[in-house]
Amino acid sequence: MPRAPDARARQLPLDLGHHAELSRENLIVSPANAAAVALVDRWPDWAAPVAVLAGPAGSGKSHLAEIWAQAANAVRLAPDRLGQGQDAAQQGRAILVDGIAAGMIDQTALFHLINQVRAAGSQMLLTSRALPAAWGVTLPDLVSRLRAATVVEIGEPDDLLLAGVITKLFADRQVEVEAHVVAYLISRIERSLSTAGRVVDQLDRIALEQKTRVTRSLAAGVITALDQGQGELEL
Repeated sequence: MPRAPDARARQLPLDLGHHAELSRENLIVSPANAAAVALVDRWPDWAAPVAVLAGPAGSGKSHLAEIWAQAANAVRLAPDRLGQGQDAAQQGRAILVDGIAAGMIDQTALFHLINQVRAAGSQMLLTSRALPAAWGVTLPDLVSRLRAATVVEIGEPDDLLLAGVITKLFADRQVEVEAHVVAYLISRIERSLSTAGRVVDQLDRIALEQKTRVTRSLAAGVITALDQGQGELEL
């Protein structure tokens, strides 16, 4: 005899592919990132041809870098592919290198790339979790070039930034969420924009499955599951 359908079976929501909008209009500004936003907005009127955005994971460096890259029509280079930017730099193209890791830099390639950018009268933006002084650079000429760069540090997201990002992520999904739920989330989650996005995504999915609103109790369950290392809640 065929089994009766389980009345408790979950209705899985469609994956509508909510992608981050990396535009200037979607950028939320707070004291944590104001200096970095000002640097991007000042382009091309920069004090130096090379700028560095440094900040912890999830602080919004890549969002700002993408805004700049779109405005500058920049060539995007992976940190391990610096040599591939030589021709573009010589042609006067702006260069973006997003995600430089300390101790893992082709110092000679970066030095030549910076020189070509300077000679062509163009600009380059580098992002990293660490300040240039902590990159482990030993090539004296490159140390000198990096000291001449404009360096802006992004702090960990503050309450204002996290609240704005969470509210906007829900709004992008056409989900209404009360202010006290947002306040609860920012008091509990890791201070990271990427974590905020992951939590909002989980809450949106589970609310759709349960056909319920995003409440404080639902938020508490999601955060507890994530704290325990579960990818998704078992409802």
